[in-house]
Amino acid sequence: MDVQHDCDSDELEMLEEEAEEEQIEDSEIDLLVEQAALLYPPERVDEMVTELKQLGLVRFMQNHVVGLSKDRVKALIIALGTLLPSKMRNDDLPLAFYVTVLKTALARILRRREKLPLYNTVDDVIDLITRSNNIVVLGGAGISTSCGIPDFRSKDGIYAQLQKEGKYDLADPQDMFDKEYFLQDPSCFFSFAHSIFPSNFVPSPSHRFIKLLEEKDKLLRNYTQNIDTLEEAAGIKRVLHCHGSFAEAQCTTPGCGRRVLGSAIKDDIFAHNVPTCPDCAAREEAKKLQRAKAKKSKGGSLWDDNDDDDDDNAFPGLGVMKPCITFFGEKLSDDFDHCLLEDREKVDLLIVMGTSLKVAPVSELVGHLPHSTPVILINRTPVVHMAMDIQLLGDADIIVDHLCRRLGWTLPPPKPNTDVLGGQSAAKESEGEGGPAEGAMKPERLADSHIWLFPGAEANELIEAFKTADDEEGDDEEERSDSQGPTTQELPVQTQTQTPSLDPSQTRFEGPAQSVLEVNGGLQSGAKRGRSDEGQATTAPVLENRDIVKKQRREEE
Repeated sequence: MDVQHDCDSDELEMLEEEAEEEQIEDSEIDLLVEQAALLYPPERVDEMVTELKQLGLVRFMQNHVVGLSKDRVKALIIALGTLLPSKMRNDDLPLAFYVTVLKTALARILRRREKLPLYNTVDDVIDLITRSNNIVVLGGAGISTSCGIPDFRSKDGIYAQLQKEGKYDLADPQDMFDKEYFLQDPSCFFSFAHSIFPSNFVPSPSHRFIKLLEEKDKLLRNYTQNIDTLEEAAGIKRVLHCHGSFAEAQCTTPGCGRRVLGSAIKDDIFAHNVPTCPDCAAREEAKKLQRAKAKKSKGGSLWDDNDDDDDDNAFPGLGVMKPCITFFGEKLSDDFDHCLLEDREKVDLLIVMGTSLKVAPVSELVGHLPHSTPVILINRTPVVHMAMDIQLLGDADIIVDHLCRRLGWTLPPPKPNTDVLGGQSAAKESEGEGGPAEGAMKPERLADSHIWLFPGAEANELIEAFKTADDEEGDDEEERSDSQGPTTQELPVQTQTQTPSLDPSQTRFEGPAQSVLEVNGGLQSGAKRGRSDEGQATTAPVLENRDIVKKQRREEE
């Protein structure tokens, strides 16, 4: 492994797997843990983990890591439950390497957010929204689908369409938004871009709900993963486009810097043309004239092409006015880090809307906010790989319509945005709003959990998992009854202020590492947009959260 660069999450997992393959004796592991515990006793580690979850990675590093010796950093890594292979434990590697390993281990802990047991119902949602004044909203493609804009990962989404049509020569549908692929062949993207360019789309009730939070001075910031600029069309001011948008376009040539409004390349996009940078074109024309003059002055033949034209054409994607969308492999704007550091000091509620939180690093925002901040999910599909306090599953527009009726709020009309469209949007206040039937409906609670089902919910797998868990629990109850052991009600249960410990200090070296945010330098400085990590999530964390709710309800009874 190259120790001259940061250790990301995949590399940390590889190191842990290598350590496991070394078949270290239990006695040696015990000795390592005991030695680490002399510097960092388990009680102290628990306190540090609690502080990490509340203050965040940057403050934690400032408070506990800056100025540490190499041996103490190694000890802290072990105390937090990360075992490195012997060559990493014993070799005299640079201190900076161990610090990056520590950052990645800490980021993994942040990702393991625990559910807050006090919040479980739709009534709790209404209460939280009513009394919160610094709400962060993290929005995804699911709030724009009702506007006619497809999402990316659903069965009818953009990637599925690209796979089905097969008219683009793509090994992976996600290559359409890959920076390296774009530089090799920008024509592929621009033959497709018209289908996702924000034309006369009308903001959905979900967008306008976010605007309403802003009008009521409750919105701290809207972090959006969407590139459709419908936030601006809804009139939202406090918005951060985490993955960029079509609002602007910039030249791809390093050092050029030409930037224009998205409306300037609209005609090229709808004509399936590759928009070129006029500044770069002028410079290239000047270079050709200079080369021609140089050849003529030397008496060379114009047919002897010894210039570097081939090098100029090595990357057709240079000199192109690319929409300011963050492609896979591109660095996110520094604004994301700066805003997150600022907002985590004020946020009192996080609402996740229209996203399943599968694309890093934006998906890791949940873990990097204080873990005492309540989290509400509004989405068609459940999030099962990290703890949400309340999950409202279904059509986002129907859900916000229901919430507005409960809150006594009226959605505002959308505001037209001319920067991208180049003209007035045909927005109407009534379009896209849920009707009375949707607003008057009552959501269905999934078993005895924190999950509520609205029309449009796609949670069959989760429903089946709950059913299986209940059946197994019933069998266990019968077995305990037959053996005359204590019933569940007779066993001690946690209080409302206690939550099941998922502290890594209590689960050392058990199982492979989970996929986590790559932390480079600061909170996420240098982090690039990653592709989705499909297929690794299970329903186990959600079932564990359901058990927390059930224990609390038994206490209340």
